[in-house]
Amino acid sequence: MSTAKTIVCFGPGPKFKGGISNYNTSLAKALQAQGHKVHILSWIQQYPAIIPRDFIDRKSRQDLLQGTGIPVTYITDYNNPFTWKQTAKAIADLKPEKVIFQWAISIQGLPLGSIARTLKKLAPQIEIIFDCHLVVQKEVSALDIKATKFGLKVADTYIVHAQKTLDELKKLFPEKSFSVSKDGNIPVEQGKARVLHLYHPVYDMFRENPDLDIEAEKQKLGLNTHVFLFFGFIRKYKGLHLAIEAFALLNEKRKDCSLLIVGESFWNTLDSNKLSTRIKKILFGSAKKLFLNNSDNEEDYKPLELIQKLNLEKQVVVFNEFIPNEEVHRYFQVSDALILFYLTATPSGVESIGYNFKMPILATKVGHFAETVIPGYNGYLANAEDVNDMARIMELSISNPIDRNNVVETAKNMSWNRYASAVAK
Repeated sequence: MSTAKTIVCFGPGPKFKGGISNYNTSLAKALQAQGHKVHILSWIQQYPAIIPRDFIDRKSRQDLLQGTGIPVTYITDYNNPFTWKQTAKAIADLKPEKVIFQWAISIQGLPLGSIARTLKKLAPQIEIIFDCHLVVQKEVSALDIKATKFGLKVADTYIVHAQKTLDELKKLFPEKSFSVSKDGNIPVEQGKARVLHLYHPVYDMFRENPDLDIEAEKQKLGLNTHVFLFFGFIRKYKGLHLAIEAFALLNEKRKDCSLLIVGESFWNTLDSNKLSTRIKKILFGSAKKLFLNNSDNEEDYKPLELIQKLNLEKQVVVFNEFIPNEEVHRYFQVSDALILFYLTATPSGVESIGYNFKMPILATKVGHFAETVIPGYNGYLANAEDVNDMARIMELSISNPIDRNNVVETAKNMSWNRYASAVAK
């Protein structure tokens, strides 16, 4: 184990929804478990105020940091540059050896890049680490690239979770010299950027309920014998429309299957009748035209309408809402396979949750999935955007089921303990 250090984890605190918040919390707990002194510094507001979405988790009752004593300071407001300087000073005042910034979207490039640069001036001895959940956005524009470069440029160390992300990082900074390690056993060198090529750890905050009566729960939810699960925010890049179309093809062959869709429509969290919401949508729509190359409006993405169109109302069960952390286990425990028919992909938090529940993964051959899903061992892979092939692997997962012990073996190499050890070195 490495010598005990003081480490700051900067990212959304546990009051926020979503995978990055869960990730930042889990990382802090894993580092503390290894003897490090950990502080979480968080956004107050993660995005421009015009974005028409509620990012706060108002449902979960469980305190994910209970019993840890890890302090959380909500300090950074995207819309107030004065707080960016306050954040850098707060980090410097803690005198950490390392600060780990969670990076997942280019729009945060301006505040995060500014904080990192100010911190370099205040405390140049602190190692600045950017934990890159992705580098290139799902929809990329010239402004995205500029914001990403500004945000990531001054890092001493980058963490990537897939080869695709590492390749994108090298392409973004062709002038940089990179030293790459899979275990953290390389030092920070002057003139070189250190890269830790790791993985997305398996979430340990979600636990099976051994007392859950699976068959009774399936009956309660109206599920058939074989259950395919789509879980998480409904975004176009996740391909839910393809999953529904593929399931419709499967349903033509057998009637003993259900598709369980559990998740909140990403752009449908505010009261659309409120004047403030309508104003935000107008302003945000105008701003998006500057950032996106295409005219595709994700707010118009309504894949759930396919259910009625394809006459699947009896075979598809939908919970179109944000699920509190303490209820997540129900939906995984009643399901047989996790559907990840993404159009594009970086390491997926939903995939990580699936491993925690020993779930076989049915994914498309995009992004990193070819690195994590071994066909016939811990899941199956389908050709991207090919609904016939997706239906094929759904049926294959029934006729040739995955041994869940194989999923357990896969997850052993993706622990938070090993991840935290590499990061803390």
